[in-house]
Amino acid sequence: MTHPAHPGRMLFVNIPVADLELSKAFFAKLGFGFNPKFTDETAACMLVGEHAFVMLLTREKFAEFAKLPMADPTTHTLALYCFSVSSRDEVDAVGAAALAAGGTEADGAEDYGFMYSRSFFDLDGHGWQVMWMDPAAAEQGPEAFAAATEDADAAA
Repeated sequence: MTHPAHPGRMLFVNIPVADLELSKAFFAKLGFGFNPKFTDETAACMLVGEHAFVMLLTREKFAEFAKLPMADPTTHTLALYCFSVSSRDEVDAVGAAALAAGGTEADGAEDYGFMYSRSFFDLDGHGWQVMWMDPAAAEQGPEAFAAATEDADAAA
């Protein structure tokens, strides 16, 4: 069962960072911008999509919101952050930019035909994936897209 999108709903993901200015510079090199209305010396609102944001928070600021102890992202995975780009070439460009900006590679390129991705760790060790998905696969779902592709190949 699918549920309709909620008009006006926004997503804010909060992550702790050791050095806010270094983190902002890192993500700026990957092409992200920041909303100055929600950015100060303790937090930066990174624009990810039309209604999706990542709040880079100093560890002290993050601790004000968190009720449990903060985990070390270099030794424990609590979440993986994935964002899409518009082409396979852009996946490679963003992945290369992440490494050039001081990130470390998590995985090599993964090519599933309908989806292509690269993964990296940011300066704090948070795991990120940049991916492209064929628009038809995004619309139909991977299984229906694969079946339609097989049918088209068989007819050719």
